[in-house]
Amino acid sequence: MTDQSLMRLPVRPALKKEPWRQRLIRGLLYGRNVDRAAKARARVGFMMVAFGLIYGIIAVRLVMFAVGGEGHGARRGGSGDAIATARPDIVDRNGAILATDVKSPSLFAEPRRIIDKDEAIELLTATLPDLDTGEARSRINTKKGFVWLKREITPRQQQDIHRLGIPGIGFLRENKRVYPSGPAVSHLIGLVNIDNQGIAGIEKWLDTNGLADLHRAGFASDRLQKPIELAVDLRVEHALRDELLKAKEKYKAKAASGLISNVKTGEIVAMVSLPDFDPNNPREVHDPDRINRLTTGVYEMGSTFKTLTLAMALDSGKVNLNTMYDARYPLSYGKFKIHDTHPVPRPISLTEVFTFSSNVGAAKVALGQGVEAHKAFLKKVGQLDRLRTELPESASPIVPKRWGELNTITIAFGHGMAVAPLQAVMGINAMINGGMLIPPTFLKRTQEEANAIGKRVVKKETSDKIRYMMRLNAEIGTAKKAEELAKGYYLGGKTGTAEKVVNGRYSKKQVLNSFTAVLPMDNPQFQVLVMLDEPKALPETHGFITSGWNAVPLGGKVIARVAPLLGLEPRFDLAPADGLILAASKTAQTGR
Repeated sequence: MTDQSLMRLPVRPALKKEPWRQRLIRGLLYGRNVDRAAKARARVGFMMVAFGLIYGIIAVRLVMFAVGGEGHGARRGGSGDAIATARPDIVDRNGAILATDVKSPSLFAEPRRIIDKDEAIELLTATLPDLDTGEARSRINTKKGFVWLKREITPRQQQDIHRLGIPGIGFLRENKRVYPSGPAVSHLIGLVNIDNQGIAGIEKWLDTNGLADLHRAGFASDRLQKPIELAVDLRVEHALRDELLKAKEKYKAKAASGLISNVKTGEIVAMVSLPDFDPNNPREVHDPDRINRLTTGVYEMGSTFKTLTLAMALDSGKVNLNTMYDARYPLSYGKFKIHDTHPVPRPISLTEVFTFSSNVGAAKVALGQGVEAHKAFLKKVGQLDRLRTELPESASPIVPKRWGELNTITIAFGHGMAVAPLQAVMGINAMINGGMLIPPTFLKRTQEEANAIGKRVVKKETSDKIRYMMRLNAEIGTAKKAEELAKGYYLGGKTGTAEKVVNGRYSKKQVLNSFTAVLPMDNPQFQVLVMLDEPKALPETHGFITSGWNAVPLGGKVIARVAPLLGLEPRFDLAPADGLILAASKTAQTGR
């Protein structure tokens, strides 16, 4: 090759040496002697498969949402709200369900996902005629992610709305509280609000005793809650309510109420206050006439309070059953006169003060003990302080601010001081169960548990004498009509007719009647209290409206129906009160 041809050849630039860092990175990524084109094709294929899986998962989830008809808000609610509102069943002492949860669909919207809001409202109102159009429109027109449209719709309504296929409209299954027994135990059970939170009765007690805290912590699930066992017997409740309804209608009373208590344990076996309400449809619950008169109302209890007055005197040891009192004439105190409805034209014994229901006699018995002793005794037996039970609804007694002799005179026969009827029941239980004051309860309680919290307030001998007088009252006194209607149950009782205050004065035409009965008197098990508010006179009552003509027959009918349900059998040919109760009491005293 000539020098001239060599000069025509292109001159190649010298290869620049690759830096050691790039060589290191290339070696780590591709290795040595690897086909880089094949490696790139494999990577592209892997990315295609990954994106395909991601889009496949999204497609499956969209199909699931379309089939389930629920959006994000519903999933959130389904995992939180429904569990948070779960409540335990409430059952009676025999296991009958009084309150339970069922699943109910509710309608919600996600306003951000609704395309045509006017069309959505038009379609929904056509399916749900009772839907508030204005309120629903205002809720949908917000920028919120989740709003309720209607709680507790029917399954049929859910199906109809689902078929409409409106985007942003979904359903959430919530716990709804139902009460199978309806109004039978409404004042005892109470009710819940739309969010399944207790707002009255045992339902509210549940929330204030830890259930609400469990909800907030997420531990109150449907499967983890034990039923709440109450002391009430639903069979006895139905029988009591039925008799009260009949009596309320018969005597055209403003209201009627009744209560059955176990005198040895303090358990409330039945409690009815009429008018009542249906907790499944609670629109009437705020009616002031439908309050629970046995715990929320306070009343002057009339002559039933004479039981406490005479027990106070007997327990002091200053008097006995044969101590005499002159009740022939009215008792004057200043401008006031205390008189008896049917005065006896001779001095009467302490026992006769009870059986004749003498106001004058009871007043003289209380005055003989003194004002301070009277106040101290009523406080000891729980009549001067607010009674606390599981029911949140309770009222404080109305007690004189300045308690003088006139107050002692009127309170001795049940006027001038107002207490909750359940409070009076607790006090009388102590007078006939052997002398133990046991706080009442609406939950099941054993005898051992009752003994542990009981407090002695009168001697056993005093209790025996009160039992004797109550039984004698059924044999020859004002409770005879109850004895005739409930033969064989050896009952005893005390009537009460309290004149109501109208325009600042006591009215003889408007009264609150009560009858307290205990059975059986030789071994007391249960106390029955029935009350009639403003009963009217009938031809068969000969124009009278006092307790002996209406509350006493009512009590007898109640006892005849409920005694077998309470496990009591009728016994006939039993000895009179003085031969059975008083004789047994004297034998026990001399035998100590």
